[in-house]
Amino acid sequence: MRKIWELKKKMAEKERLSGGVNASQIRIQKDVTELELPSTMKAEWPNPADLSDLVLYIAPDEGFYKGGVFKFSVKIGANYPHEPPKVKCLNKIYHPNIDTSGNVCLNILRQEWNPVLNLNSVFVGLQFLFLAPNPDDPLNKDAAFDLKSTPADFAHRVSSSMNGGRIGGAVYDNVLTH
Repeated sequence: MRKIWELKKKMAEKERLSGGVNASQIRIQKDVTELELPSTMKAEWPNPADLSDLVLYIAPDEGFYKGGVFKFSVKIGANYPHEPPKVKCLNKIYHPNIDTSGNVCLNILRQEWNPVLNLNSVFVGLQFLFLAPNPDDPLNKDAAFDLKSTPADFAHRVSSSMNGGRIGGAVYDNVLTH
């Protein structure tokens, strides 16, 4: 929590020196100060003076993806909260709702975005994708078909892919913690 307050102070000082704060920056500051991340998530800002660009780590403690650590880039645009943040998975993983390029299919990042939602909502939504992958709204159709038709095979492929294995010619990133 102290780190978040330090980030907020640095951002406020930067904006004071630059002559102003826009509505998006005010909302981002509010969202950051209200973040309540569980032990399975960690947020980092590469540039503490820029709260609109961060990295989120998710380490599921149950489900198919237990034991992995997944890294996401989160970029918040100037129209936030009227437009959702841009989220990309930085690991190549075998997941029905994340394609091999890192694009994420999460309804609140698309058609169901609402300015009432905040960063906490986005982060919880991302974590939920690991706890309950949704094969009915896939980006990776093979993984979705696998999950629906043969959950045991899906579990085996997820495990293999998380260890840096190959599935159907694609090599996946080793995301397991050792």
